[in-house]
Amino acid sequence: MRTGRARGTVTDTVAAAAAAVALACPAQAVPPAPSADERAARMVAAMTAEEKIQTVFGYFATDFAKKNHFAPKEARRDSAGYVPGVPRVGLPPQWQADAGIGVATQSSSKQPYERTSLPSGLATAATWNPALAYASGAMIGKEARQSGYNVMLAGGVNLMRDPRNGRNFEYAGEDPLLAGVMVGEQVRGIQSNHIVATVKHFAYNGQETHRFTVDSELDDAAARMSDLLAFQFAIERGDPGSVMCAYNRVNGIYSCESPYLLNEVLKQDWGYQGYVMSDWGAVHSTIPSANAGLDQQSGWPFDHSAYFSDALREAVTNRHVPQARLDDMVQRIVRAMFKHGVMDHPVAVEPESGIDFNAHAAVTQAGSEEAMVLLKNSGALLPLAGAVRSIAIIGGHADKGVLSGGGASQVHAHGGMAVPNEGPAHFPGPMVYHPSSPMQALAARSKARLAYLDGKDIAAAATLAAASDVAIVFATQWTAESVDAASLALPNGQDELIAAVARANPRTVVVLETGGPVTMPWLGSVGAVLQAWYPGTRGGVAIARVLTGEVNPSGRLPATFPAAETQLPRPVIDAGQQRADYNIEGAAVGYKWHQLKGRKPLFAFGHGLSYTSFTYGGLAAQFKDGKVTVSFNVRNTGTRAGKAVPQVYVAAPALESPVAPDSQVAGGWEAPQRLAGWDKFALAPGASHTATVTVDPRLLGVYDSASKTWRIAGGDYDIILASASDAPAATVRLRLPAHAVDVRGRPAGAQ
Repeated sequence: MRTGRARGTVTDTVAAAAAAVALACPAQAVPPAPSADERAARMVAAMTAEEKIQTVFGYFATDFAKKNHFAPKEARRDSAGYVPGVPRVGLPPQWQADAGIGVATQSSSKQPYERTSLPSGLATAATWNPALAYASGAMIGKEARQSGYNVMLAGGVNLMRDPRNGRNFEYAGEDPLLAGVMVGEQVRGIQSNHIVATVKHFAYNGQETHRFTVDSELDDAAARMSDLLAFQFAIERGDPGSVMCAYNRVNGIYSCESPYLLNEVLKQDWGYQGYVMSDWGAVHSTIPSANAGLDQQSGWPFDHSAYFSDALREAVTNRHVPQARLDDMVQRIVRAMFKHGVMDHPVAVEPESGIDFNAHAAVTQAGSEEAMVLLKNSGALLPLAGAVRSIAIIGGHADKGVLSGGGASQVHAHGGMAVPNEGPAHFPGPMVYHPSSPMQALAARSKARLAYLDGKDIAAAATLAAASDVAIVFATQWTAESVDAASLALPNGQDELIAAVARANPRTVVVLETGGPVTMPWLGSVGAVLQAWYPGTRGGVAIARVLTGEVNPSGRLPATFPAAETQLPRPVIDAGQQRADYNIEGAAVGYKWHQLKGRKPLFAFGHGLSYTSFTYGGLAAQFKDGKVTVSFNVRNTGTRAGKAVPQVYVAAPALESPVAPDSQVAGGWEAPQRLAGWDKFALAPGASHTATVTVDPRLLGVYDSASKTWRIAGGDYDIILASASDAPAATVRLRLPAHAVDVRGRPAGAQ
């Protein structure tokens, strides 16, 4: 590969001379640098019993009057957590920041600090662009380091088992491959800044209703093929220093004291070598939690007791918790800090200044633009044409800013609060609108006359729409940690508003700023729908650029939009129950459930339109050396440059011999098809591109709990090239021999 560097430079001459000397006088062998394991072992061996206990017990780093708690003075102001260091042996404190969307400020009486907000995690997943996920993680990781943090509580990978979950906006959708890859890449980006990232919430944290006590019921095999597979992919790809266990129970046992989750699955089966921290308030015991695999109690005083402080010291003294277990807890923490550069690249005692907010806003803007999903576009209403003379802008505070999700992940963007005094005054509030006005951004890009109404007077909004060439309704749904959405309907009468505006002017565009899927009873009446999610710090500009065609939308849905709540496995989240029966759908989450039951959703997983058109062809598949590879080509047949997102699905096999004859689907599969891979690339008009996708063998098999292997049945598999899960473009059949891989996807018997 050519580097473009001019030849014959002084640098070249010096390098050549140095190489000649090295060849003439070979240096003595230099012993390899000690590994993170070796360095951690030496440090742990030098620590006292008291120092070890101190290292596994963390504090909430924000004053909490309700618990009469005052943050340690060494903590970063209004942040998530703090664990004291051990200066005597060179162990720095852990300064912990929320979360996967950026550096958050916890609710307090003080002025929040301003940082760059990414679009929601669900939006990042909607980009289907791993490189962009990495860049987004690298940016917020850099801001975390510049703000004095060396641990970041990101990223969230819980599958969307219920679209009403209040924290879906923090996560990455419903498919284990997509979620695992995208979150894994974000984690890699964060940790490129020599800080520790945290994959969470382990596991089956599928709702916020009764989140501290709800029992999530799910069989092992189904879990391994769904939620756990998403975590496994994210951990394998991102290598996070930490995993955070969840609030909920799992099959009757709290997540943070589940030997099945923490010891068997995570540490033994997957070989995870990092540490397990608790969620804030998720610990319920000392001895069971420590022996089950919890390595650090986080966020005191959210728990009922300081389980990993004096009580753990006593349990170790009395040998209820082995000394070796305490040493392992500390070893895992210290090893992660060595491995990910926390030790060798310490953060400043006083946080740095000089964050480049403009450069970082450009990163989040790029993510927001690529995340937006054009759901409908009748008559090519979008992009807005130059001939449009008047535009009605209605609702959503579009004259001021863009909405974000609430809770512990709340980032207060640079520029202050665009719309004060909305939503709850206390946690999970405040309701934050970032100061990036879609209306102002449109005004800078259009010669049309713009007029704004807040939409509270539906009749006035309809009158304005009727007098305008185009009406754009900005519809919002605020979701937040600790509370689930009451329904999938837009709140506050917005469905009625949209219907009235569309009756007055069929050239109506709806821009959705929501935490996840919503129903759309007005869909047949409007001209276009753009899903903008929570678009982040510069979201208003991003929306305007997509609406006007400066950016061709390329987002694809990371989750199914149901037509109605009756299509869901659990049509009602029962606030009176303390259990969530996920065995109803098992591994058939989202689009798999709809396909299994023959239910047509409002919009399918993977759906997304473009301002150009693509054709798919040349599909071929082969099985060689134990791997399935799929190749295909895509051509841009339209008149605009755009990004294609070809998706590869594999259909359940026609079998030589059944694996699970009692299954509803051939081969024991949970659903008729699975996402097996995808690609994303830009194409100029008329250009084409050939791509190759390698299919992870675990996506072809059925997990067998008894043998802890993935069994791939012999038979004929349909390999499907598609633009969405319900939009196949080409199919080829591939015959596979019966074979198996181990729990980590390696050939059975491999070490």
